[in-house]
Amino acid sequence: MNAPKQTTLFTSWGPRENHGTHECDVEFEDDDIDDEELFAAAMALDNNQFDEGTRLTTLDPNLLTPSRKGNDVHDEILPGFDISAGNLWIYPTNYPVRDYQFNIVQQSLFKNTMVTLPTGLGKTFIAAVVMYNFYRWYPQGKIAFMAPTKPLVAQQIEACYNIMGIPREHTAEMTGSMVPSERLKAWKNKRVFFLTPQVLMNDLNRGAAVADQLKCLVIDEAHKALGNHAYCQVVRELSKYTRQFRILALSATPGCDIKGVQQVLNTLLISHVEIRTEDSIDIQPYVHQRKVDKIVVKLDDTMMCIKSQYLEIIAVYVNRLTKNHVLYNRSITSHSKFMILKAREEFRCNPPPNIKSKIQQGSIEGDFAMCISLYHGYDLLLQHGMKSLYSFLQSLIDGSKGTSRARSELGRNQNFNSLLESLHEQCGSTELNQCVISHPKMKKLQDIVVEHFNQFEQDKHTHGSGTRIMIFSQYRDSVQDITSMLDKHKPMVRVMSFIGQASAGKSTKGFTQKEQLRVVKAFREGGYNTLVSTCVGEEGLDIGDVDLIICYDAHKSPIRLVQRMGRTGRKRQGRIVMLVTEGKEESIYNQSQYNRKSIHRLMNGTKSLQLYSQNARMVPRGIHPVVHKMHITVDKWQPKTLSKRKQSSTRNTANITSFLSKGKTKIKDRWALTDQELEYWTTHYKCSSQVPHIPTGGRFMSLSQKSEPLVSK
Repeated sequence: MNAPKQTTLFTSWGPRENHGTHECDVEFEDDDIDDEELFAAAMALDNNQFDEGTRLTTLDPNLLTPSRKGNDVHDEILPGFDISAGNLWIYPTNYPVRDYQFNIVQQSLFKNTMVTLPTGLGKTFIAAVVMYNFYRWYPQGKIAFMAPTKPLVAQQIEACYNIMGIPREHTAEMTGSMVPSERLKAWKNKRVFFLTPQVLMNDLNRGAAVADQLKCLVIDEAHKALGNHAYCQVVRELSKYTRQFRILALSATPGCDIKGVQQVLNTLLISHVEIRTEDSIDIQPYVHQRKVDKIVVKLDDTMMCIKSQYLEIIAVYVNRLTKNHVLYNRSITSHSKFMILKAREEFRCNPPPNIKSKIQQGSIEGDFAMCISLYHGYDLLLQHGMKSLYSFLQSLIDGSKGTSRARSELGRNQNFNSLLESLHEQCGSTELNQCVISHPKMKKLQDIVVEHFNQFEQDKHTHGSGTRIMIFSQYRDSVQDITSMLDKHKPMVRVMSFIGQASAGKSTKGFTQKEQLRVVKAFREGGYNTLVSTCVGEEGLDIGDVDLIICYDAHKSPIRLVQRMGRTGRKRQGRIVMLVTEGKEESIYNQSQYNRKSIHRLMNGTKSLQLYSQNARMVPRGIHPVVHKMHITVDKWQPKTLSKRKQSSTRNTANITSFLSKGKTKIKDRWALTDQELEYWTTHYKCSSQVPHIPTGGRFMSLSQKSEPLVSK
């Protein structure tokens, strides 16, 4: 009695029926051929003799061989595409298989795709799988992963390696700190690049990077591709020489409004959009509940007094502009920095007929500049408190910010001098931690943090050994104040600040890339349990599991809000607290929430979006790749700090493994192959340092999961 047939790792080639020219169309046929004949044919065939029309169908249980059809001719030949590798695309099972990730990868291989996923749901995983398949399909091609910051570049190269294990000797990390001559050498000898867009643009301009060699371009934080951003420059530069490259754009949210989203899609030549929100059905099993609490804080009497004094100063300059008919007549509090900027632009384009002399125009320009600066200070007061306002006004007086005209005018203003004196009494002392509670939100934040840690200690047996909090604030002054305030609650609260690389004057020196990575690592491993961060902690960086997110300020951009919220609820239930001041800041938060939901609603419909219609084919017509799901074993990641001798002894190459049809073997080197089979494997299919291949014949490997055809939708 014959045993039931088992589907093996790779299947034989058979006749193809014409189902159009879609590269994802495929059909299976069952060939009932004698086992011995199949195996003999497999051993006799030379890999170079495979016909371009070969394609995968089902196989005999133990024996694999390609069958040929002489009249099956491809409609096109794409330079650099490996016909033998192109019959398969690989999907890893060393990570849990999620349907939404599989479906997105399937689309991204064949279309320029914008992937919008909430933070923590595997955008990097999708990128790694797509990159690996192009690495196989184009053995001489280059693949680039662009990230906007150096720490993100360093993080993504390790993350992608741990997923798919592209050999380290084929991979390069390139930032501006790497000298051009070394980058030129890397472009010649490496195939997969993790780099900032500025570096890629510079290397394209100087000819170090050859445009038509790039076959796959991954763009992280793709919502930044606006205006003349380096992302936009790279795509425009590549498009001058070739359209034969695939783009995969990744972002937690694609833009601030639908107009911005459309601009990103146009710039990045996007022909397909994959968007998921927390409410999407297919990601529900992987999203933990996130409770969002909006806490509205009222200004205290001291703050109200400071606010009234400050508005009197602003009124002087707003009234001047109103009298000159260059600004709408409305209440002082209803104006904003953005509205002043728009009014100034309109004035420059169409000055009123009564403003003729250059002296008058110069005076009005000065009033506009003063209003813009003062309204910035007003936002600081409402959102961050008296100390932030005091630091800003001091910078106007000492000349580090603002103009000489602003210094002289404000110095003559009695109300301004009186206000500055009041702020100095409240916040000007140089004693350590004297003025930490400069806004009612700070006291509320302190109570929330202390309450969280106390509650965790009571429920420690339920939640585990540790909990972490992340606090976001837009301005460094507030970050420093919050850190100083929480530092008083040691050892329960172990707090650390986290800021960007740029230095702002002598008092606030930025963190270097090494310092940033060191802080993130310490926070992830439990050295700190509270991280107070500016926007540098919002995007991309793997901060780890966070149970509580506190947003100290609100921002109009839904991008910032989504990035912050995505830091919690990854492995267990999380909580997000939005601290907003009553009035203007509360309105900003409400508008941001509305914008976020409307963007997702419009993108899900896609009828309001125009997609790129000239999508480049990266798989020749006549080739129909079939998915093969397989376990990929990856060697442990070794950091760059290892010595060359140690790196060579622990060379990181991916070992792609499958299960034997008749059980596992303990003979590691030979994999239970005969001499003839081992020689054939080594000659044709072994992953070498030159051209990695996936085996396509022989009886020595079998599927743990059935290969699946790509079905066009």
